[in-house]
Amino acid sequence: MTFKGVLTKMTTEFTEPINYYMVFKNDFIHVNQLLNKTISFKFIKNQCLNCSLDKPIYRQGFCKSCFFDVPQAADWIIKPELSKAHLGQEDRDLDYEKKVQLQPHIVYLANSSNVKVGVTRKTQVPTRWIDQGAHEALEVVEVPNRYLAGITEIALKDFVADKTNWRTMLKNDIKDESLTEWRDKLKQYIPEEALPYFIDNNEETHIEFPVLQYPEKPKSLNFGKTAFYQGILKGIKGQYLIFEDNTVCNIRSNEGFVVEITVA
Repeated sequence: MTFKGVLTKMTTEFTEPINYYMVFKNDFIHVNQLLNKTISFKFIKNQCLNCSLDKPIYRQGFCKSCFFDVPQAADWIIKPELSKAHLGQEDRDLDYEKKVQLQPHIVYLANSSNVKVGVTRKTQVPTRWIDQGAHEALEVVEVPNRYLAGITEIALKDFVADKTNWRTMLKNDIKDESLTEWRDKLKQYIPEEALPYFIDNNEETHIEFPVLQYPEKPKSLNFGKTAFYQGILKGIKGQYLIFEDNTVCNIRSNEGFVVEITVA
């Protein structure tokens, strides 16, 4: 069985465990069904997710020129506190920025490798938590725009992390923490503008991933450097494929690569 297409972020379904799908132009793979099977990946070419040209992928699936041009890769995506649509100020494309920034956003706590604070659009709950490999998450505030979420995240990351240690997450080397206790402790540090949006009556969301074997020493696979790889799939967590030989493949880091996938 062979599939061919450009890699993009895996689509997920919030079930127990999470269902994963690799979606291509004319086909898709239900990745959970590949567990314990031998899979090979062959790099074919680059395909920028914006211009579709065979140009070297720079970041986030875009070639260099597109990365510095498209609104989907602007700084406010990674740093929500830089959002300006609520002021009517354009960064790259004001219509796009209004559409994304001026909608309900969630500031949350998640436990993947450690307790961390993060920001996501309300429509991306719980997808964002799944993509980060969090086994539990809790909403802290729901604000009306991305800017308010960003300044709240900035205030809270003085006390908890704002990044996931991907190696620790993949090894499942995690501590059992009470996110509700963390939420209550952090309430005093929420900016005054965001405090009216504090959520204090919700429960943690728990997430189960389809993993048969966790890697002891994860080795990262990038198709821009390795043109061919074959291994036995043992798990899927976050946006990572986990193989028997400790190789792990972050699909997000490999977006924009056209590959041929063969299942033995």
